[in-house]
Amino acid sequence: MATATEVRTTGTRAAWADVAKGACILLVVLWHTVNKHYLQVDWQAGGPIPAAWGFFGDQLMTLRMPLFFTISGMFALGAFHRPWRVVARSRVAKFLYLYLVWMLVHTAILWFTPSFDTLSARTLGQFAEQLTITPPNLWYLYALALYFAAAKALARVPAPVVLGLAALLAVVAAADLIATPGNRGSLLQNFVFFLLGLHLRPHIERLVRDTNWRRTGVLAAVYAVAALAMAVTAAQRIPTIWPMVSLVATVFGLSAAPLVARWAHVGAALSWLGRRTLPIYVIHMPLLALLHVAVAGRLSQAAPAVQTVLAVGYPVLVTALLVGACLLAERGLKAARTTWLFELPVRRNRADSLS
Repeated sequence: MATATEVRTTGTRAAWADVAKGACILLVVLWHTVNKHYLQVDWQAGGPIPAAWGFFGDQLMTLRMPLFFTISGMFALGAFHRPWRVVARSRVAKFLYLYLVWMLVHTAILWFTPSFDTLSARTLGQFAEQLTITPPNLWYLYALALYFAAAKALARVPAPVVLGLAALLAVVAAADLIATPGNRGSLLQNFVFFLLGLHLRPHIERLVRDTNWRRTGVLAAVYAVAALAMAVTAAQRIPTIWPMVSLVATVFGLSAAPLVARWAHVGAALSWLGRRTLPIYVIHMPLLALLHVAVAGRLSQAAPAVQTVLAVGYPVLVTALLVGACLLAERGLKAARTTWLFELPVRRNRADSLS
């Protein structure tokens, strides 16, 4: 059996990073399932179970995206040191393109599901606003484009200064000291975690290399206590509280990921998912909206015994179904030669176009 320091790699990719990304995308889909579908059902049976699912999902907000962006920042280091023209196309233009394409797809599909509780444009003005200053559910793609551009533009500024300013931005946004409608708050709060991954990659790799179960257990306990205390006291709006709890959660996630990667089947499955996060991220919301329209009414009118059973495991079941459907949809779309939905089209030079 491998030790904690023997982290498996696939090429130059660290298996632990893919495991963390796989876990994060599952938590994202689960959270959307719970908040936008499960909790919108009229659960007349099931007791406190629906509320418990909602509470569980809310507490993991400090883990999901901060960890995701920290890993994204780590793997942005190579591009960060390349010329602007390379970064502009391979990172900034790529993510802006994907953001625009899938915004159009989401807007078109969600137009037919007005009862689904999510941010979706109903007018051209709303679309323009969501595309620029109030990003909807696809905000992760928009954030990556902006983060890459901002990090590159600030490359000559000392890293401690950039990190300090980004941390201040996170504190201000998390404390609700500025207007943060839609996902604007998340956009502002997570920049610091992208920069942490980018500028502190050697330290993170050392943390990952030296991880062990004892340290991870302590971090898990600290994170659980901090998250619970923040929830019970409603202290998330107190300046510095949310960023600090998110930092603890991220360190916990970074410590746990290489240990989970050692579990043959679980680690391999999460790593496999972690290499396929894009199609899951961009496809699952429209599918969830269609599912909600189709079954929410029936679930609300189901017999108490049926509701009691479904209340327990329904979010996990739907999450698994959505992930599987997203991956099947990706395969079908690529087979239909629509790879432009997932990749920035390659520019052909004049010689190629005339050949």
